[in-house]
Amino acid sequence: MTTMQERFKQIRTFIFDVDGVLTDGSVHLLASGERFRTVFIRDTYAIERALKAGFRVGIVSAANADGLRSWLAATNVKDVFMGGPSDQKLNAYLGYITRDSLKESEILYMGDDIPDFPILSRPDVLSTCPSDAVDEIQSVCDYVSPMLGGRGAARDVIEQVMKAQGKW
Repeated sequence: MTTMQERFKQIRTFIFDVDGVLTDGSVHLLASGERFRTVFIRDTYAIERALKAGFRVGIVSAANADGLRSWLAATNVKDVFMGGPSDQKLNAYLGYITRDSLKESEILYMGDDIPDFPILSRPDVLSTCPSDAVDEIQSVCDYVSPMLGGRGAARDVIEQVMKAQGKW
């Protein structure tokens, strides 16, 4: 049986959902109708560090906001698949891995809610979630971070992988 450390050593690509993973799931609504989210700077740092170390970082999310896109561009995340219906996340994911010839055994995906289930339940993906993910998601994940979504869960998995590979 493969240990979690051995799985971490195989990872070359991180793919994250946004709301509930890179944010705490809160969406702040302004009178103008604009919505904004808050990201955790430690997660941002880990993403930047992973990219500099040669890992791929992708986003698959139904969320679609200019602020998110600006933040991702500033963080140098280029593989961004946002704005489709939440029930189409699997299609966006499959399109991404096909387009870039990615091996699922080298992918760590982190999601937190039912729309992530079709990806997280794929047998070769290293499925992960924050500690506050819904029960149905926690039950299918290979690794449940001790950190909350939007409060270090992304950093936790990036750090775990990079430490296992001697790159942290």
